[in-house]
Amino acid sequence: MLTLPSLWNLIISTMVFFVAVRYLHRYLEEQGLPKGMTRGTLVFVLASLVSWGSGEAVDWTQQKIEGPQPALQTSVELMQLLKAAGLEQPVAAASKELGSK
Repeated sequence: MLTLPSLWNLIISTMVFFVAVRYLHRYLEEQGLPKGMTRGTLVFVLASLVSWGSGEAVDWTQQKIEGPQPALQTSVELMQLLKAAGLEQPVAAASKELGSK
């Protein structure tokens, strides 16, 4: 199930991305790979993978510490909220009009 990343995931994965970019640029410069679009793309892809992996590790660690997070609201719960707010009728009327056309 798709869930939103935690705030710690965003913060740490962003920091890891920039650190990875710095070290990858330095490593590829030492290896003699000339600057260009290919090297820039390689650095971006590798840094993105390292950043994604660190973010997943943060979420995994947070889940192990805090336990599973509650699921997102379903459409049934959303309809109940709209009904409680008095907005259900205009939405239902608009969908009926679109369905009849």
